[in-house]
Amino acid sequence: FDLDNPELDVRIDTIEFSDVNTRTALLSKNNMFALLCLKTANEGGAICRVDPREVNPAVQLYDDPEKAVEWYSKSLRTSRENGWNVVYDGLPLEG
Repeated sequence: FDLDNPELDVRIDTIEFSDVNTRTALLSKNNMFALLCLKTANEGGAICRVDPREVNPAVQLYDDPEKAVEWYSKSLRTSRENGWNVVYDGLPLEG
């Protein structure tokens, strides 16, 4: 396997991310806490859910940042309907 072979050149596109926005919601229910996090940029977005009843966090990726925001809002609304209280919803807390 010859890595210097020009026939094996692979073009890798680099994406410049701009307009990166982050939002975090802390939810509580029956002495449990959950996190719902949103990160968007010009090229898409991601939602991460940390549910104490699940072993691992769940991440959903979106090509369209507006769809990520839409599903984040829907997830918060559904959580409220299912008895979760939104303790905090805003920028991630640091420090």
